[in-house]
Amino acid sequence: MAKETQRTQLYTRYPISSIFTYNGITMLHYLLGSFGIALGYKLSWAGFTIGLLYLAFAFVQMYVIMPLTVCPACVYYRMKGACCVSGLNVISSRIAKEGNLKDFAKRGTGLFCHNNVYMAALIIPLIAMIPALIINFSWVLLAIFLAVLGLLVFRIFVIFPKTACVHCRAKNACPNAQAMGLSTI
Repeated sequence: MAKETQRTQLYTRYPISSIFTYNGITMLHYLLGSFGIALGYKLSWAGFTIGLLYLAFAFVQMYVIMPLTVCPACVYYRMKGACCVSGLNVISSRIAKEGNLKDFAKRGTGLFCHNNVYMAALIIPLIAMIPALIINFSWVLLAIFLAVLGLLVFRIFVIFPKTACVHCRAKNACPNAQAMGLSTI
């Protein structure tokens, strides 16, 4: 019996619930990660400084660098009335000039490409909390660590394949969707 393939709906405008979920998970990850770093180093000036530096890095790479460098080369930037899952194409169209569609895949090329910087922003708090858990163990810090880890796993296994990338009009040009095997769905 042949398996029937079902085409996934592509969104020109993501539902507000998807945009809220994507950005809510992102912000919660960054905020919890920052707090976990500060708490893990006993809320010292160094812990606060590292936590705040991480938070600044994470928010800037996502909400400043991405709209300035990645979004202008995305198909959502060009579509009238479109809104991607992050909503950043709307901001990008106001602050950056249109890029070349062929450059969109460059988001995944090179050591310091945006994809790697994006993933670093998600992984840094986990790496920073591991020594803190060993040196200054607390159940609260362990809970924050597990929550941040859970948010990362949720993003990779639920948000990307079921909410974001699967419905994206740029998935055929996106190295992320291609890596997850979603560009052909």
